[in-house]
Amino acid sequence: MRRSSILRTTGIVLISLGAVSAVGALVVRDQFSRHRRNLFSPRALKRFAALGYIAGVPATVELVQMLRDYCTWEQNTILRKRSQQIVARMERHLEQQAFPAGPAGIAG
Repeated sequence: MRRSSILRTTGIVLISLGAVSAVGALVVRDQFSRHRRNLFSPRALKRFAALGYIAGVPATVELVQMLRDYCTWEQNTILRKRSQQIVARMERHLEQQAFPAGPAGIAG
């Protein structure tokens, strides 16, 4: 009796954790797609907020390409410079991932 109660409780907890994780993933994906849409909003404040959000997410090739498009599209100098800074940082990060610096390997 006691063992089945523990198993039932453990099962409920695991299912609840899975459901919360799934909902959390959906919310994060929705927020990310919303901020991507806001990046090309007619309102500068929304674009600024979208840049702030994007600056905090991990760099991907697709994100860098989108930000490059944004840099050519953006007419506001401040936002364009901010996006160029983000692109440069993300490009450095992606380059470091692709070509990690290791020991020189040249024996003397």
